[in-house]
Amino acid sequence: MNYMEHVFIHSLLDSLKVLAFVFIFNLLLSLFENYFANKMTKSKKINPLTGSLFGLIPQCGVSVLGADLFVKNHLSLGTLIAIFIACSDEAIPIIFSSSDKVIYIIPLLLLKIIIGFTVGFLVDLIYKKSKEKVKEHSHECHHEHEVKVGCCHHDINNNQESKIHKYLIHPLIHSLKLFLYIFVINFLFGTIIHYVGEETFELILQNNKFFTPLYATMIGLIPNCASSVIITNLFINGQLSFGTTLAGLITNAGLGMIVLLKNKNMIKKTIVIIAILVLTALVSGYVINLIFGF
Repeated sequence: MNYMEHVFIHSLLDSLKVLAFVFIFNLLLSLFENYFANKMTKSKKINPLTGSLFGLIPQCGVSVLGADLFVKNHLSLGTLIAIFIACSDEAIPIIFSSSDKVIYIIPLLLLKIIIGFTVGFLVDLIYKKSKEKVKEHSHECHHEHEVKVGCCHHDINNNQESKIHKYLIHPLIHSLKLFLYIFVINFLFGTIIHYVGEETFELILQNNKFFTPLYATMIGLIPNCASSVIITNLFINGQLSFGTTLAGLITNAGLGMIVLLKNKNMIKKTIVIIAILVLTALVSGYVINLIFGF
């Protein structure tokens, strides 16, 4: 067996292990997706703390819902930022699949709640106009049933969709898409390490450790679950520190950012949101790394 065949098989086996965890997560979450969506839509008390708790749900649909509600003036700017900061997209089930790194899930979730709530609260304190718009809109619309988009932009309130498709086929398709991402990234990194050399790769990371939170932060801004897969895989393989991983996952708002970018009226606010996320990620990442090491 040559090296490329070894990399292919190793990448495939690792990806299949993750697929099992991811599918179970998505299967369970599909049962509660509609509940959480309606809860977020109808709740009159969605504040940064509630937002950060909602954001912990390991599914890209949460950031999509948050962005959609914000565009419709149901959420304040601080609450949306809290949701985005707390989001980890596909990171949680992937970390669960690693016996060596599963211990980091609790501190990761706790930090995301604390950072999400704190930053969101401060933003709402400064940007009071956003909170006033939410109050005005709540009185006008009486929380009409608007939100219908979920993970991958599918209609979660579609009653005509069969239960098999809703609770089995969709989670399976989503999991297989993620499996493909993970396999391609694993195979790609394995191939790069082969041609560049493992020692060279480690030397590059060691010589540039101070800049890794910045690199991870920039990768996290990619509005796709592939970014969280890249960051988490590097963390699992020991190539990124916990602080650097946290930085990358703070800016990783997944598909939610696409919802904002598609709206021309949201360009200025989107730039502000991105700036706040980047600043929060860099400060958090560097502080954690300075305390616990790069």
